[in-house]
Amino acid sequence: MKLTFKSFLFTLTVFTACSDNEAVLPDEPKENPQSIKEVVAEVFPEGNVFIGAATQHKYFGTKVFEVFDREFSYATPGIMFKQSIIHPEPGKYNYEKADDWVQHCRENNQVIRMHAPISPQCSQWARTDSRTPEELETNLVEYMTALCKRYNGIPEILWLDVVNETIERSGEWFGPKPGNDQWENPWPIIGYDESHPLRPPLYIKKAFEIANEFAPDLKLIINQHGGLEKESWVKMKQLVAYLRENNLRVDGIGWQAHVDLGWEKIPGNLDYLKEIILWCQSNNLEFHITEFNVWLKGDDARKHNEQANTFEAIAKVLLDNHNNKVTSINFWGISAIDVNAEEWDGSMWDADYEPKPAYYTILELLKSYK
Repeated sequence: MKLTFKSFLFTLTVFTACSDNEAVLPDEPKENPQSIKEVVAEVFPEGNVFIGAATQHKYFGTKVFEVFDREFSYATPGIMFKQSIIHPEPGKYNYEKADDWVQHCRENNQVIRMHAPISPQCSQWARTDSRTPEELETNLVEYMTALCKRYNGIPEILWLDVVNETIERSGEWFGPKPGNDQWENPWPIIGYDESHPLRPPLYIKKAFEIANEFAPDLKLIINQHGGLEKESWVKMKQLVAYLRENNLRVDGIGWQAHVDLGWEKIPGNLDYLKEIILWCQSNNLEFHITEFNVWLKGDDARKHNEQANTFEAIAKVLLDNHNNKVTSINFWGISAIDVNAEEWDGSMWDADYEPKPAYYTILELLKSYK
């Protein structure tokens, strides 16, 4: 009796018969002769495909970083470059944790995407409802200028997410909410460009003006959340055009692919992903998947094989269509524990930091491009 299993779980193998004629499964492999970063270096020697992960400073020296450093040559340092950490209030700066990341990546031959300085994850000072447009603009300019001046020209840092999560899934501009303890974006309080039919928030243009002036060595990215809803991506295309009309450099688009199990089965999703990738290429834009995970929720908690299928389907569209252009996949966290989402397990490693089927799926997918 011979059965074939998918390559992400086992190499092709034949059941061995026991004395009672029942089949015995071999153990799932716990180690691979090659890591993800070794396979990427071998299969994409041009150096235009980057596979990495996001994790946090607090996990330095833990099992998280054993996995991270073994598997990845590309790092997104969580929130360590965001305003809430570096510039929590006017006149106060804290670069220690961000600098730790630069040093770690220098020692481990890794590159960095500096994640989202101007975003909803801003300081509580900026979120406070009493802030005036003038105060917010001054705060934005101070922080963004200081950040760009400090980290431009650092060889390990390749990308800067200039703005993050600017557009709602509905296509509306993402704006402020009451209070200072929510996922909310105060920056539109600065105002809107009423002279343009798109009416974009002024903070986006201001952030790109600063990045264009003080970060000439970094690739400048707009990072967007959501499930690839068309309404938001139509506006994203319009936003890129608006910035370029103002003679501002935009180098790429990031998609935070926090998706649910079976996302690839929804009609049109994979086709639209391909359409967006090719649109980016035709407009001289890099395309990056910047926070990739596949949620297992509730009754789906143990559907690891199906999770692997979703990871594979999305990654395959990107890799099939990268066309020798610079592109990347960044996995969000190493395990669910690391991203404080134990009830929504979206990662490729389990709580013991053993690889789940998705890890083997991605590894074999990468090898298939050799």
